[in-house]
Amino acid sequence: MTSELLPPFIKSLLQPEAYPHRADEIRLIQTHISYVLLAGEFVYKIKKPLDFGFLNFATLEKRKYYCEQELLLNRRLCPDIYLEVVPVVGIGGTHRLGHDGEPVEFAVKMARLPEERMMYRVIARGELRSSHLDRIIDILEPFYAKAEGGAAIRSFGTAAAVGRIILENLEQIEPFVGGRALSRQTFGVIASYTRDFLGQKALFEQRIEAGCVRDCHGDLYSANICLADKVHIFDCIEFNERYRYGDLASDVAFLAMDLDFNGLRDLSAYFIERFIRDTGDKTLDRMLRFYKCYRAMVRGKVGLLTAREPEVDEGAREEALTRAGRYFALAREYAAGQP
Repeated sequence: MTSELLPPFIKSLLQPEAYPHRADEIRLIQTHISYVLLAGEFVYKIKKPLDFGFLNFATLEKRKYYCEQELLLNRRLCPDIYLEVVPVVGIGGTHRLGHDGEPVEFAVKMARLPEERMMYRVIARGELRSSHLDRIIDILEPFYAKAEGGAAIRSFGTAAAVGRIILENLEQIEPFVGGRALSRQTFGVIASYTRDFLGQKALFEQRIEAGCVRDCHGDLYSANICLADKVHIFDCIEFNERYRYGDLASDVAFLAMDLDFNGLRDLSAYFIERFIRDTGDKTLDRMLRFYKCYRAMVRGKVGLLTAREPEVDEGAREEALTRAGRYFALAREYAAGQP
């Protein structure tokens, strides 16, 4: 991380005195859209002032609104983790969290989860078991059953609506084609498969009629799941409802793709088979490869966007590009017919 490129308020928040509670050790993690500060028993997430078209945090007003949306939406699954939205205030040449004064930023305050139990770390240690997936399904099944699925939301499940999102994703990736992470041939195979599948309009209508289009999580993969004594599924999509409203197959395909990406294809298959058995969703498997391909492309795009951030150091940039290339290769496997 290139510290000199960090904004002044983030530099201030790396100091313990910036917090209204004890924070002996503070760690900053960056995503392509957020600053995440781990401080004592809490985590603070601050949105970067970005406008990618599909995401717009360009103004302070927008960033406050989407912090409030993040709190509201994530309380559906994690009411005990998402605590409040707090201001970052400038005071005497430095900055404080939760202080009286004119806010320069806003942060979502969360209870800190045990890092060693994050699902991606459990996977890295080779400790993921089918029993973990059972616990996740036990949470997802009632969540989807209760999730909103009215007429306005169902409209996001048509082939045309899904196509707008997925083809837009391809358009956003296309400027990177021919670079290190994505060849023109791979992109062509994926784009052709995607357009062909979107022609199956009756299948999308069938999913709508079956009640499978809901207000979902939108970002369901191992980085957003903690396998502690209680399973926590957090960090849903708040910045654009188009990426949250949709077929629940897209949600579960994301986690299945993530397991495939990590070399756990047997567990991926188990997850889908158990989910179908428990929910009675008999047509989910017909959508699975299509949505896995899309989700792999999204993660590849995230890697590309991360790699071009000016504050990301060279090591992180190389890692982001390498992972992006692996995601695009996986997307091509799906497009070519591999489950």
